[in-house]
Amino acid sequence: MDQLWVNRAATSEAAVVQRHLRRLWALPGTQLGVVGWPPTRRDRLFGSWHYWWQAHLLDCLLDAQLRDPQPQRRTRINRQVRSHRLRNNFSWTNSYYDDMAWLALALERAARIAGVQRRRALPTLADQFVKAWVPEDGGGIPWRKQDQFFNAPANGPAGLFLARYPDSHGHRLRRAQQMADWIEDTLIDPETHLVFDGVKAGSLVRAQYTYCQGVVLGLETELAARTHDDRHAPRVHRLVAAVGEQMAPSGVLRGSGGGDGGLFAGITARYLALVAAALPGDSADDAAARDTARRIVLSSARSAWDYRQTVDGLPLFGASWDRDAEIPTPGPGAGARAGLVDGAVSGSGVAERDLSVQLSGWMLMEAACSVTAVPAAGG
Repeated sequence: MDQLWVNRAATSEAAVVQRHLRRLWALPGTQLGVVGWPPTRRDRLFGSWHYWWQAHLLDCLLDAQLRDPQPQRRTRINRQVRSHRLRNNFSWTNSYYDDMAWLALALERAARIAGVQRRRALPTLADQFVKAWVPEDGGGIPWRKQDQFFNAPANGPAGLFLARYPDSHGHRLRRAQQMADWIEDTLIDPETHLVFDGVKAGSLVRAQYTYCQGVVLGLETELAARTHDDRHAPRVHRLVAAVGEQMAPSGVLRGSGGGDGGLFAGITARYLALVAAALPGDSADDAAARDTARRIVLSSARSAWDYRQTVDGLPLFGASWDRDAEIPTPGPGAGARAGLVDGAVSGSGVAERDLSVQLSGWMLMEAACSVTAVPAAGG
């Protein structure tokens, strides 16, 4: 890895640890991410429960453990896992399949990378995704239970998890391929080649978010590596090119504000880094996809770092990586805090106060570390 990016990732981790990590309800041996900084009293008491933000915090801790294994970080990872279940009413599941998919991905990595295992969690979550498959209703799996919205943010990460957590009969891997095929047949824009958001009650929801591209890149790359089926790599080639042309035209992935949107670009960077590191094949198209993915990650990371603010010697990232970050202030000057609107978390008045935005910046720095560990094409 390039030492420059190792150092930047380490300071990004330190910023989140210092500003956001706290014991849950002052209980010993616990830890979750406070969702805003500076925090309100409700934030400090963990009155707001953003399940999928905490899953991404766990994933970022695992990125850091891969970069620089440390016993104290393994302790943090274990505490994060324990506290997630505690805050979620002693359960791994909730009503949102996309939330559960993000946690499943993080828990699978926690077992594999850090040896932090919860033996009942992964089968429980896998069962949720397998049983949610409803082609007779137009899916895919739905966004949430008892819903008719079938979307990329649920099918992408759930399929990726099932590909990484196969069963002895190959059922989960086949279901992951079915999910990828459903996305390919249903959600790909024939003009831009980007991924649409989803299908709601039979109607196409044509929004095109960065993280929809990211989750599909992750799913198709994982399937290309695990199945050696020749239908997956060309989908990756096409989508990486489309992301480069339309979602990072200046080389920098576009932002999506605060709240849930604060995680979108970071997720895209994570899975572009996976393309750079794990897409198999020796063809010119394979090499071009890996090189483009690497270039977008590094260009985005350079820009995000250049436009950061520094508070107490630690970085504060912007919600958009191509403009100056804004430092949030305590009290009324910080603007409205993030809130729940129809199952999604809206952004704070100053988006930079949201944990999601800072996780995205940290995720990007870890992605830059990851891609610098992989030789560039021709390098």
